[in-house]
Amino acid sequence: MRIGPRLFAWGDRTYVMGIVNATPDSFSGDGLLADGDGVDRAVDQARRMVAEGADLLDIGGESTRPGHAPVDAAAETARVLPIVRAVRAALPGTPISIDTTKPEVAEAALAAGANLLNDVWGTAPDGAALAAVAATHRVPLILMHNRREPVYDDVVAEVVTDLAAAIERAVRVGMSPQGVIVDPGIGFGKTADQNVTLLRGLAALRSLGRPILLGTSRKSTLGRIVDLPPADRLEATLATTALGIVTGVDMIRVHDVQPNVRVARVADAIVRGTWRAEPPEGGHR
Repeated sequence: MRIGPRLFAWGDRTYVMGIVNATPDSFSGDGLLADGDGVDRAVDQARRMVAEGADLLDIGGESTRPGHAPVDAAAETARVLPIVRAVRAALPGTPISIDTTKPEVAEAALAAGANLLNDVWGTAPDGAALAAVAATHRVPLILMHNRREPVYDDVVAEVVTDLAAAIERAVRVGMSPQGVIVDPGIGFGKTADQNVTLLRGLAALRSLGRPILLGTSRKSTLGRIVDLPPADRLEATLATTALGIVTGVDMIRVHDVQPNVRVARVADAIVRGTWRAEPPEGGHR
C-alpha cells in the first residue's frame, strides 16, 4: 500500500505510527495545545518520533477520551492545519495521517499535505462520509471499530462482522478495499473485560484480509490491569505490542515510539523471521 511518499509492504515487518495530539485535553496528558500554540512543539515531537523510528505520524485535533469537550469542524481545522503544514514541510518523506471524523477537516488536511484518513467511527452504520473523501482523493483509510454502547454477545465475532460491513460501505462509495486498514478499536465502545477478550482474539481479524492497526498505547484498560496512570503504562503497552505482533498485527499506534520500535523489531525477528544472526568468527554459538 502506498501512503503518501512511502510504500508499506504488509507482512514484511511491523510499522509504527507516532501519535501527535493537537489538542488541549488529551487523556494521556500529551496534548500539544495545553499551553497555547503548539506548532513548534508538534514539529519537534514529530522530528523526534521519526528519528526514533516512526514510519508515519497521526495528527488529531479532537480528544476521544471519555467526557471530552466536542469541537466543531472550524475549531478542529484551526488546530490541525498549521501542524499538518509545518510537519509536512519539516518531514517531506514521512506520511501523515489525519485522525478525524469530520469530512471538512479531512478535506482541508489532505489539501495541507496529509496522506491517510483515520476514522474512529469507521463502523458507524450510517456513516461512510470519510470513506467517500478517501475515495475521491485516492488515499488510504483506517476504519476503526466503535459502538455507542458496549453491548455484545461475542465481542470478537461482532467486531469482525462490524468491520466487514464497514469495508462494504466504503467500497459502495468508491473506496478500493485494497486501500483499507482495520483497527479493532481497543478502548472504544467496549468495557475493560471486552478489550482484554478482544486483544486475546485479535487473530480473528485476519479473516478480513486487510492490514491491522492496533492502538493500545496508555489506554485505560491497561491502567486497570496495572493500577497506574497514563504516563506509567509504558511496560503494559509494550506487552500488547509484542503480543499483538504474534497475532498478526501490521501496525501499532503509540505515544512512546522508541521503546515500541525496539520491541517490534525483536518480535518481528522471532515471529516473522526478519533477522538472521551471523555466526561469530571461529565457530557457532
